[in-house]
Amino acid sequence: MVSRTLEGEDRNIGYIEGRERLLEVIEHGRNERNERSCNRWWIIDPIDGTKGFLRGGQYAVCLALVENGQPCLGVLGCPNLRRNIEDNDDLGVLFYACKGEGAYQGILNGNDKSLIHMNNIENVVDARVCQSHAPGHSALETHKKIIDVLGITKPPIELDSQVKYALLARGESDIYLRLPVDPNYHEKAWDHAAGALIVEEAGGIVTDVYGKALDFSKGKRLSENHGIVAASKYLHAKVLEAVMFILKKQ
Repeated sequence: MVSRTLEGEDRNIGYIEGRERLLEVIEHGRNERNERSCNRWWIIDPIDGTKGFLRGGQYAVCLALVENGQPCLGVLGCPNLRRNIEDNDDLGVLFYACKGEGAYQGILNGNDKSLIHMNNIENVVDARVCQSHAPGHSALETHKKIIDVLGITKPPIELDSQVKYALLARGESDIYLRLPVDPNYHEKAWDHAAGALIVEEAGGIVTDVYGKALDFSKGKRLSENHGIVAASKYLHAKVLEAVMFILKKQ
């Protein structure tokens, strides 16, 4: 996957040796142009979930390659996540996906990998929701109303960063809600590009609250989208219906 991707990248970087050369390479990655004029670019978030990182909780290192406004490669490094969230097995998991080739997870300090899939539950009342740990990032009270309308009784999984996408992709949660506190807020591209692709390749659907596909062609913000709703193909339409029902009442 990496080799195929690097074939299309700049050959002028060469071998990195020494501090000065490293700084030159970092500067090489600066984008002085308007992102909207580019057909292909990288998105990286070196520490997604800063609050989780600071308190020793969940965070992720996120990397995505975007072509023509859509992620075609996504990688999530989750140092504080275990291969099974309920077990005390190996700590540190890597998730990755290429468009059309499925989603995988592997241990950060190993060479093993396994194909991952979302749950195939069809009854929404059996689902489990994943959402932000921080009330300032999502409208958690609105989430609760949506969860009640859906008839879900399991408590939500609350954690930071794109690890939420990772849990969704490997079937440890079924729905990811992220409705903004500020109705005028537009999500940052680097908070979703890698995770959204991984969930889609694991069999899920990721849209905004109106059912529109996420549009990464507008630059740093998802300016054509409002909020995030991610779920399996069996549940997504039902979740959107509940979201719209609650939003119309507010």
